[in-house]
Amino acid sequence: MTEASLRLALDGDLATVTLSRPEVHNALDETLIGNIAQAFQKLSVAEAVRVVVLAAEGATFCAGADIAGLRRTASQSAEEHRRDAMQIAVMLDAIDRCAKPVVAMVQGAALGGGVGLVAAADIVIASEAASFGVTEVRLGLGPDVIGPYVLAAMGARACRRYFLTGERFDAREACRLGLVHAVVAPDRMAEAQARMVEALRKGAPKAQAEAKEFVRVVRDMPSGPDMMRWTVGRLAEQRVGGEAPEGLAAFLEKRMPAWSA
Repeated sequence: MTEASLRLALDGDLATVTLSRPEVHNALDETLIGNIAQAFQKLSVAEAVRVVVLAAEGATFCAGADIAGLRRTASQSAEEHRRDAMQIAVMLDAIDRCAKPVVAMVQGAALGGGVGLVAAADIVIASEAASFGVTEVRLGLGPDVIGPYVLAAMGARACRRYFLTGERFDAREACRLGLVHAVVAPDRMAEAQARMVEALRKGAPKAQAEAKEFVRVVRDMPSGPDMMRWTVGRLAEQRVGGEAPEGLAAFLEKRMPAWSA
């Protein structure tokens, strides 16, 4: 699949979704937002795909909102604003709910909505040249649609600072805050991606999808009897069916399980 603003490449069980608007720093316009959402919705149910990489062309990962789109908003109605915001929300939800592990490879600046893309991914590897900024406040806006994902990644205390100032921070700080998982030299990005993809291939695909669902549900569920019943029930179901019998058999027989052989 190749759209004007997005490229989707398949290499065996690895899918790579690449933002392809380098001339405008991969800014998010209506077309790109829709293409990203559609790509992740399709990959989520693609049985042949094990891992999805989110990457970008050029020196910038994603500069956030498209300038032409920002100019248009000056004359939009409240209903049109709600429609635009919903498109962004659907895009982030498609990444967050994708049943496959999503690895974001951030080679340059990620600003505004670009930070939202990063926060919605499962695993983030950043170049030492990358930088980040939740810059909406400098446009008189709050980070409302991307906010829940960034808050889950960085925590409330860090968000109080960076949501309010809009200042940029580097990859090392992003890693310290939890937005990024690993920081590598620019010339080691491909190697770091390959190592992560190989590690993910060792996990059972259905178990990985269930693990992602677990995180989404439990992070919003108060501790107590309901959580206990839900987690106990899930574990019991997995032990008697699905991939668990094969995983246990492979462990006891000292061999690779079927999904990684």
